[in-house]
Amino acid sequence: MKKRLVVVSLVCLIPALLFAQGSRESSATQVTGNNEPVELTALIDNGVAIDGFKAVVAAAEKKLNIKVNIEIRPGGNEGESIVKTRLASGDMADIFDYNSGSLFQALDPVENLVDLSDEPFVSRLDDTYKSTITADGKVYGIPYSSTQGGAWLYNKKVFAKLGLTPPQTWAELIQDCEKIQVAGITPIIGSYKDAWTSQLIFLADEYNVLKAYPNFPEEFTKGTAKYATTKAGLRSWEKLYQSNKYLNKDYLATTYDNALEMLVNGEGAMYPMLTQALSYIYQLYPDQINDIGVFAQPGDDSSIAPGLTIWMPPSLYIPKGGKHIEWAKKFYDFYISDEGLAIYTAAIKPDGPYAIKNVKLPEDSYAGILEMQQYFDKGLTVPALEFQSPLKGASSEQITVQCGSNMKSASECAAEYDKDVRKQAIQLGLPGWN
Repeated sequence: MKKRLVVVSLVCLIPALLFAQGSRESSATQVTGNNEPVELTALIDNGVAIDGFKAVVAAAEKKLNIKVNIEIRPGGNEGESIVKTRLASGDMADIFDYNSGSLFQALDPVENLVDLSDEPFVSRLDDTYKSTITADGKVYGIPYSSTQGGAWLYNKKVFAKLGLTPPQTWAELIQDCEKIQVAGITPIIGSYKDAWTSQLIFLADEYNVLKAYPNFPEEFTKGTAKYATTKAGLRSWEKLYQSNKYLNKDYLATTYDNALEMLVNGEGAMYPMLTQALSYIYQLYPDQINDIGVFAQPGDDSSIAPGLTIWMPPSLYIPKGGKHIEWAKKFYDFYISDEGLAIYTAAIKPDGPYAIKNVKLPEDSYAGILEMQQYFDKGLTVPALEFQSPLKGASSEQITVQCGSNMKSASECAAEYDKDVRKQAIQLGLPGWN
């Protein structure tokens, strides 16, 4: 009787075991994406262009058999708070975008983010970009979009009419301003009604600061180098102050949109601005986009080739503890592949070269962006200071308005900016400040 019971029990148990095995195989199939797609979540800032990202996502969903659910978050301080809170609570999306550079360091990447250093696709990243998403020697992100330059946009038709070429030194730029002014055209467009635009001459001079003082970012962060007492740093403020003589008379009432219209119509010859403006010009004046060129803010030494100060793109990161880390990595691999970049570029024209090695801009890129490529090809680029130091004065745009309007001298504005930065350094608890 006992033997019979054992046999019956085993017979009954076999179907159950087979069913359990089948369930495990079914579950494994879903996880590996051979059946139902693996669902990933992506948290994206509402301040970044998303058409390119969506286009790559659509292609990746088919190629990798995944599903990416996109959630949009606010930008600014509110968005930063959301990112930090969700990382701390373990509730972060599988993929999220955030700043590169100093703000990235504030996320405590070693503690909170997945190290990508050993992934094959990391070898494709531009070395300058890579330095902005590295902590303790490990790499944590990939670029969300293209770079952009802090540069001078210029009307190529105006330059051609007056026989001008992009200046190689600051002295040449001033000489060009004199010629343009004599011709009855505004040499430099100011749009201080939107105060943030007043910062460009000061910020875009970082390439020239580093050429004269390579350790400036490090010493500035330590508090041992100041703009007011460093010749190369003060020179940035002097250039901004000097530009006032060549601004449009109504620069305090001129908006960003007004400035772009002046540039496109040839009422103004040059506009110091981030190259993201080219995409906006394309939206508003598509037939005139290739009339606008780009050159780097020149320095004083004619023996040093002009170079471009670069704003690095935001980056995509993977949080530790995520449910689909390996699938997120596969998505990243596709995102910055040649195929992925081609899809991205077909959806949205880049605002600058990509932070990916050996990737050339498509021939139908904006003419100004193609001019930018030469600086990348020759290694004549540096990241803007905000990607090298956590310090940027909270009152920066108010102080640059004062300097560019000649309300205060260049040295007074530089000293005021140093005081503004000191407040931030103390709030951040940086060593060397008291």
